[in-house]
Amino acid sequence: MDFNYKTIVITGGAGFIGSNLAMYLQEHYPSARIIIFDKFRTGEKFESGNFTSLGHFKNLIGFKGEIITGDINFKEDLKKIAQIDFDILYHHAAISDTTVMDQKLVMQTNYQAFLDILEIVLQKNAKMVYASSAGTYGNTKAPNIVGVGENPENVYGFSKLMMDMSVRSLLKNNPELPIVGLRFFNVYGEREFYKGKTASMILQLGLQALKEKKVRLFEFGEQRRDFVYIKDVILANILAASAKKGGIYNVGSGIARSYNDIVAYLKEVLGDFDVEYIPNPYKFFQTHTQADITEFYQDLGYQPKFDLKTGILSYIAEIKEIAKGL
Repeated sequence: MDFNYKTIVITGGAGFIGSNLAMYLQEHYPSARIIIFDKFRTGEKFESGNFTSLGHFKNLIGFKGEIITGDINFKEDLKKIAQIDFDILYHHAAISDTTVMDQKLVMQTNYQAFLDILEIVLQKNAKMVYASSAGTYGNTKAPNIVGVGENPENVYGFSKLMMDMSVRSLLKNNPELPIVGLRFFNVYGEREFYKGKTASMILQLGLQALKEKKVRLFEFGEQRRDFVYIKDVILANILAASAKKGGIYNVGSGIARSYNDIVAYLKEVLGDFDVEYIPNPYKFFQTHTQADITEFYQDLGYQPKFDLKTGILSYIAEIKEIAKGL
């Protein structure tokens, strides 16, 4: 799809995935009108100590498009989106911190606000690509297949599943609606630093190795996740906008790797360091995720280009730069 001369709105555009998407579109489609809508960071934090907003201006240094500050929970702010004659809306704004226990706030932000934005999109006959999550699967058996084993174990995963269920209901009566949900697995890569403690284990372990010469893993590092590099995630977003019909797809590498695998690859590029195994304090923790990406490949040609090793190799220069500033 050619995005040139299209008007594109990205909610959560100052966050990790949203900012990477904005920069990609700016570079490859210079005639596109790109508008970022983001709450941006304040000093406000959740009880966990994590920031309530992960949007950060430094993710957008070099961005030449338009910026709207707003909160998706506020109807008055959503009117700013409704006033735009857009072609595509990428919805990445959400509470993505899985440790947040305020169920009302998570459901309002992730689900109810999504319905409000979806209504705007439908009124404009525009396309929508939105962020769902592997959290919809909880700890059900991998490989994870859309429509199978959808049993979330925290309110974050539940909120994302409710988004998907609403879209399924719409598509049942009108399958040609260009509304596409992307269930992201464990995304890592450039511009995730401002996620803080919710950043990927690739970044967290890399920084621990560089600064402390020791990393900490939950016993005994054999938990397996589907780690997907940000450049493959951006590819998925681009492909989803070209869909001729609606749908929900997994976005992962298609391969589950252990935390010990991450450590092994980091040692290859950073040298040796110690590993300490500690008890897992979390009641809920996904021990094995793996995206079945067959349908995404068949429908839209999604083929990840980075395995875990090549992703880490591509990312390591930024990890080193971040470590220098800490």
